[in-house]
Amino acid sequence: MTDYVRHDLRIEPTRDELSRQRFVSEMRRHILGDLAREMRSAYDKRVEPALIGEKGRKPEDGAEVHRAMRGERSYRFYSALRVNCQKLVWRSVIPTIERNLHGLNRKVAAAAANGNGCGGTLELRPGLDTPPYVANHDVHLMPGCYHTERGNDDAAAGALYDNGTAVFSMGLFGSERADIGASIARFIALKFPQLRPRRILDMGCSIGSNTLPWARAFPEAEVHAVDVAAPLLRYAHARAESLGVKAHFRQMDATACDFDGEPGFDIVWSSMFLHELPPKKVRAVFREARRLLRPGGLMLHMELPPNCRTEPYESFYFDWDSYYNQEPYYKAFRDMRPLDCCVAAGFDESNFVEFIVPSLARNGEQELQAYVSRKGIAVDENTGRLSPTIRWYCFGAWK
Repeated sequence: MTDYVRHDLRIEPTRDELSRQRFVSEMRRHILGDLAREMRSAYDKRVEPALIGEKGRKPEDGAEVHRAMRGERSYRFYSALRVNCQKLVWRSVIPTIERNLHGLNRKVAAAAANGNGCGGTLELRPGLDTPPYVANHDVHLMPGCYHTERGNDDAAAGALYDNGTAVFSMGLFGSERADIGASIARFIALKFPQLRPRRILDMGCSIGSNTLPWARAFPEAEVHAVDVAAPLLRYAHARAESLGVKAHFRQMDATACDFDGEPGFDIVWSSMFLHELPPKKVRAVFREARRLLRPGGLMLHMELPPNCRTEPYESFYFDWDSYYNQEPYYKAFRDMRPLDCCVAAGFDESNFVEFIVPSLARNGEQELQAYVSRKGIAVDENTGRLSPTIRWYCFGAWK
């Protein structure tokens, strides 16, 4: 069963609404499981042999697989169902949000005014322009994207993201949708026991799901998080306060942060953020991360494994979102080489790092600890896939 929202901002669905949400979540499980396997079988049995017969070789990259798969019935069926199911993810939670929005916004406003004794803060900048790569797309087909406000002190987009991803993730991200941050923060704490960060920054934090695990993993650290979307940040701050975690949320563009001369950060982190940016802005984020780091600090980004790390069919499978899920920069980002991005931003090649991190929620502490001592990485069919044994890919560099 899907894990739904369990903190103080929870909004109660009716039985009918909950039934729809469960149906959509299970439909996604069927699409990403049974139908994805059927599509791979069709590729192995028909599409790849036909391509080899035509070209005299195996496909060179995901784009070539994509062209070959367009005529395959199982792929068209998979894609049609997946697009419509993605739309249903949001539609399944919107009625619950609309019915409870007035009370939810009151709770969020109260947290902004009074906090919950945790000491976290919220700083919004009404004059900040929403970048076109956010304003011009309903990313993930999420209606209104991250930034749309329906009134003063509105947090609807935050609630939509939180409740929608609860349905979307099929329980694989844990009850707080925090497994990416929790797994990687724990991994880093074990991998580098000498690391004692005083300040941590999350770039493109959305509702802070993967921000708060860093505060829990490093309780002595001051944790900051930035995003351009005010509705997400209002919700993120109230959510953090309700969960009893101290974090400081600021409305900023991650390509040009302004911390008023404050000292730098020991860890600069992002989670599933870079692929939503045009390549030029990705490079700007890397430069900004390096600028904000203290000497000896660590920049770390979690994303799906890049195309240079995946075989052609997996590249094709991961790049699906770029074509059909309103994530137009996804493939362009995955075509970039992480090492090259780090070096171009001024990091030394010898300080580049990349890791495969088992999901804590799905694989447990013992397997995560086993990966801490592994040398090198091996991307397999469970890396980045929403599967019962999911593993996360991350990369970055030391300054």
